This record gives sequence, structure tokens and C-alpha cells, in this order.
Amino acid sequence: MGSTYMAKPGEVPRKWWIIDAKDKPLGRVASLASRILRGKHKPTYTPSCDSGDSVIIINAEQVKLTGKKREQKIFFTHSGYPGGARYTPYKVMLERHPERVIEAAVKGMLPHNRLGRKLIKHLFVYRGSTHPHQAQKPSVWQGGE
Repeated sequence: MGSTYMAKPGEVPRKWWIIDAKDKPLGRVASLASRILRGKHKPTYTPSCDSGDSVIIINAEQVKLTGKKREQKIFFTHSGYPGGARYTPYKVMLERHPERVIEAAVKGMLPHNRLGRKLIKHLFVYRGSTHPHQAQKPSVWQGGE
């Protein structure tokens, strides 16, 4: 019997992917992005290692929320100080900062430890259809969405 392959951080080939969020549900976009960031789409996936790719999400302002979530769902942040709680409806957040909505959804699907904090740095979310990462030669994600 052979031994199980465990990837090392330096030997993992990295790619850049573009995900278009236009008219797609927020949860579907976030789960796809977290899967790519984690590296679960690769045969060399290792749970304890950063073996994922970088993700660019474009058209963040056109992401869809199903049902009545746009009006009823609340975005919660806390400053850390007493009385520092802030409650903002998703309708307002999607108008002002659609990037933060997607970033929060993806961050919640990543591990809540050192690895997750490292992985979230490989996520880039943009409001429109343009992005400044042409030099990295990103590919458009065509896989299962």
C-alpha cells in the first residue's frame, strides 16, 4: 500500500480564476469561491495546507438574493466597543458596498483559523466588470456552478 500524498505549500501550482456574479445567487457564488480558494477542485487537495487558487469576482452589485432576503436579512458588524453593534439591511449594503456582502459570505464558508485568514487574502471582489489583474492572466471559471 502506498502512502497518502500531502501537498506542501511551496509545490502547489497556482492559477487565477474569474467568477461572474451577474444574476447568480449569493450563496452559490460564495460556495464556489470558497471551494476554489480552499483548493477542493484539485486532486492534490490537502486540508491543512493552502493549496487553493486566487479568485476574482466581478459584477458584485448584480448578485441576487432569493426570497425576501434583500429586505429582511441584516448585515451585522461590531466595533469591539460597548454599544458598537451596527445593523444594516442587505438592501442598503448591496447599494453602498456590494463587495463586502460577497466577502462576508465567502469568509463565513472558510475555516475560522489561521488558514482561513490566509485564504481570504486570495479573494478579490469588484463592483463592475473590470479588474486590475490582467497581468496574472486569469481564466474564466467554466466548471460546475
